[in-house]
Amino acid sequence: MYRIKTLNKISSAGLDLLDQTRFQVGGEVENEDGILVRSAPMHDYVFPEELRAIARAGAGTNNIPIDRCSENGIVVFNTPGANANAVKELVLAALLIASRDILGGAEWVQEQVHTPGVDLAAAVEKGKSAFAGPELYRKTLGVIGLGAIGALVCNIALELGMDVYGYDPFLSVEAALRLDRHVHVVKNVDELYRASDYITIHIPYNNSTKDFINAESIAKMKGQVRILNLARGGLVNDDDMIQALESGRVARYVTDFPDEKIAVAAHVVALPHLGASTPESEENCARMAADQLKDYLLNGNIKNSVNLPNVAQEWSGISRVCLIHQNIPAMLTKITSILSKEGVNVENLTNKSKKDYAYTMVDLNSRIKDKVAEELRAIPGMIRVRVLNH
Repeated sequence: MYRIKTLNKISSAGLDLLDQTRFQVGGEVENEDGILVRSAPMHDYVFPEELRAIARAGAGTNNIPIDRCSENGIVVFNTPGANANAVKELVLAALLIASRDILGGAEWVQEQVHTPGVDLAAAVEKGKSAFAGPELYRKTLGVIGLGAIGALVCNIALELGMDVYGYDPFLSVEAALRLDRHVHVVKNVDELYRASDYITIHIPYNNSTKDFINAESIAKMKGQVRILNLARGGLVNDDDMIQALESGRVARYVTDFPDEKIAVAAHVVALPHLGASTPESEENCARMAADQLKDYLLNGNIKNSVNLPNVAQEWSGISRVCLIHQNIPAMLTKITSILSKEGVNVENLTNKSKKDYAYTMVDLNSRIKDKVAEELRAIPGMIRVRVLNH
């Protein structure tokens, strides 16, 4: 039986996929084979020796020590696209909020209602102009990042009558096919900056994307641009954004990642990380995370891993050997030599790499001895060997 530890509350839509006859699931589980997590911090987490996989019910994995997982042969999954519709809908709301001071106007009405002697109807007619703003129709939206969320945002913005520019240096063929043909996909983000009245960012946060929007990039944008960040807080430099808001270079900034500094700045709308906060999104993420974890533990298949390549194959033998190893020369030769020496016939083999690490799956026509598995583990550069029997 596989032991699955939950570090956050995970929707039952996902947990129900884990058959109780094969999986023990809960927050009190020890010596876990797998972990289901949402936002719980894991950088100081002590990995038990049996831990084989971590599935994040969400797209971002900043709370997980990816490098340490890779070094220990722990596969890390995320759920790209599972919350895409929820974020897309919040982007629509954020566009309207950034354009017209809807929240400020609603708060002002409440203030008038609770002020003695105020004729509300007269006050509204006199004061409404303070909350006016431009329409989205025929304005230009720049979308940075054209993955699952960015593509949906591009396409729905076209439906609103906006002109849409998209930028993604790593645009895949699959992602490109999701885009409406009317989206202007540019190869230089500066072109997007020059054209856009509104800019929304949808890229992962890492060392190369930290402070992606900063004083230098803002200087290339139109004056009075309106910027949305519903992706990750560190993508936008707070100090540079506040300075741009104070100077009027940026008209409004909507962020889903408030901190003590940015939340109190003028012309900022700070939301409480609402991007994926819908029951539908939580269920989608939980299902996807649980299904990926289950398939890996039972079959060795990897899909949507952030630290290892995607590898999956149909069973074609009696036993399956799953090997995580360094991406170095002659590994396949060493693996197959050991199997050949034992007279084991390979039915199917798949090998793929991702940067410094590689994953090899081998289907065999017979079960292998423990001694053979130990020989495989002894290969220099080998990180983890699992033997599964069909």
